[in-house]
Amino acid sequence: MKKFIEAAGLIIMLQGIGGLVHEWTGWLRLWTLARHIDFFGDRALFVSIVLIVTGFAIMVAPDAVRKRS
Repeated sequence: MKKFIEAAGLIIMLQGIGGLVHEWTGWLRLWTLARHIDFFGDRALFVSIVLIVTGFAIMVAPDAVRKRS
């Protein structure tokens, strides 16, 4: 389960990084998720930053939680 959560965090973080790359250079226009959701509108840069932070937090979370025995 820990590996699955870390993989999900990595995918979310990569989506954020891809969104930033698209905003700055115009590359990866079909790959980024935030660009295709109309609800976000012109806030794609902010959403990309939030995705990076959220993905990193999800990747770190399984290590931060202590096992209870």
